[in-house]
Amino acid sequence: MNTELALSALLTAVTVRAQHGPADVAVNSLTLDSRQAGPGAVFFALRGTATDGHQFVPKAVEQGVTVVVVEDLPAELNPGTTYVQVPDSAEAMARMAAEFYGHPSRQLQLVGITGTNGKTTCATMLHKLFRELGYHCGLLSTVQNQIDEQVIPATHTTPDAIRLNELLARMLKAGCTHVFMEVSSHSVVQHRITGLHFAGGVFTNLTHDHLDYHGTFDAYLKAKKGFFDMLPKSAFALTNQDDKRGPVMLQNVVGRRETYSLRNAATFRGRLIENAVHGLHLEVDGREVQFRLIGVFNAYNLLAIYGTAVLLGEEPTEVLTVLSGLTSAPGRFEPVVSERVRITGIVDYAHTPDALENVLQTIADIRQPSQQVITVVGCGGNRDGAKRPVMARLAAQLSNRAVLTSDNPRFEDPNDILSQMQAGVPTEDQGKVLTIADRREAIKTAVALAQPGDIVLVAGKGHETYQEIKGVKTDFDDKRVLTDMFSLLGK
Repeated sequence: MNTELALSALLTAVTVRAQHGPADVAVNSLTLDSRQAGPGAVFFALRGTATDGHQFVPKAVEQGVTVVVVEDLPAELNPGTTYVQVPDSAEAMARMAAEFYGHPSRQLQLVGITGTNGKTTCATMLHKLFRELGYHCGLLSTVQNQIDEQVIPATHTTPDAIRLNELLARMLKAGCTHVFMEVSSHSVVQHRITGLHFAGGVFTNLTHDHLDYHGTFDAYLKAKKGFFDMLPKSAFALTNQDDKRGPVMLQNVVGRRETYSLRNAATFRGRLIENAVHGLHLEVDGREVQFRLIGVFNAYNLLAIYGTAVLLGEEPTEVLTVLSGLTSAPGRFEPVVSERVRITGIVDYAHTPDALENVLQTIADIRQPSQQVITVVGCGGNRDGAKRPVMARLAAQLSNRAVLTSDNPRFEDPNDILSQMQAGVPTEDQGKVLTIADRREAIKTAVALAQPGDIVLVAGKGHETYQEIKGVKTDFDDKRVLTDMFSLLGK
C-alpha cells in the first residue's frame, strides 16, 4: 500500500509532550523494528517485557529514519531527525497507524471477541457463518488470519497496531464488509486495539490464565473489561450471563448491552436438550436445532455466535440453519479416529485448568461406560506456574490414565515443569499417572495403552504445529503425531 502523509496529519489524535525537528516531513512507512527504519519512516520506541525500544533509537537514526517517537528523549538529538515525545509510545503508534491507513475499521463491521476460552472458536465460526451467508469477510485469530478464504499466517492472538491496521486496510480493499477478531488481554494493555472502531464486542468467560503477565486476577479482569469500556455508543456489548464476570463487563458500557445464557434470563436464551458424541441438540430462542459441535462449552460458543449474527442484522432462522452445519476451529475438540480399532483421539488447545476440566467433563458426558479415557497433557514454560499442579490433578482425577509431558518448555527445564505438575497429583491417583518428558513418546504411550473404543485426549497445543525448546521451534503437530502413532502401533 503506497501511502504518504505529513507527520502533522498523523499526530491529530496523539498527545505530544515535545517535538524537535521539522513538523511537516513526509511519512511513507511505520515500524517498531529499527532494522526496517529508513528515510520516510517513523520508528516507534516501545517498552516491552524483554527489551526497551529506546535502546534502538541510535540504530534507527543511523539508518536515516525521518521520525522517531519516544517516551524519553535521547541526550543528543540528530538535527536531520524529527523527535516526537509522547506519554505512551504504544498508544501513539496505534493512533498514528489508524490514521496512516485511513481508519479502515470505521468502514468495516468489526467485532472483537474476548475471554479466556472460546475466542478462536467464536471468531473462526463467525467468519465461516458470514461467508456462508454470502459476505466477504476477514478473520484475525490465534490460528490464522484470513481474507475470505486466503490464509495469512498469524504470530500473535492480536497483531501489533501497525500490522493490524494494515491487515484491516487490505481486508477493506478486498471488499470485506465484516471482520471478526480475537481480542487478547495483552492487546488491550499494550494498546494494540487503541484507535479501532468496533461494531460490537463479545465476552465468553473468564478463568485463571496469563497471570504471569498481568500479575493478579483483578488486573487480568481489568484488561478484559478495558475492551468493553472502549466500545462506542453505536456498538453492542454481548456477554455470557452465566459467567459471574459477565455482568461486570457491562458496567460502564455506553452502547447496547446484550446477554446470552443457558441458565438465566437473557437476550439470547438456549436450553441444552442433548450433548452426545454426534453433536449438540439445543433449543435456541424457542427453535430446536442439532449442531455438529460437542460439549456444553460449545453450546455457549454457539449462543455467542448466534447472538452476534442477529445483532449484526441477520435473520435468526437463517443463522441457525447455516450454523447447524458448521464445524469448529482447528485444534478445538478436533476428533481423529483410528482406522482399525476405532480409538477416538481428541486434539484440543486446553492449556488452562478450566479448559482442561471442560474438555474432560465433556468427554465424561458423551462416553460409554466401557470407554477408558487416557489424557496426555503438559504445561508451557516461562508462563504462569500456579496452574501446573492444578492441570495435573484434573488430568489424574478425570481420566482413567494420565500421561504428563512437555508442552512448549521454552527456556525452562521440562523436568522442572513436570515436577511442579506431579506435586498436584493426589496420592490415591498416582498409580494412574505416567511422566514422560518427550511429547512424541508420551502420545505413543497413550495410544499403546488404549484399547478398542477408548478415547485419547491430547491437550495443550491444539492447532500449533511446533514445539518451542530453548528458543528453537521444531515441527510438532499433535494431530499428525497422533495419526502416525495409530498407524505405527496398528491401531
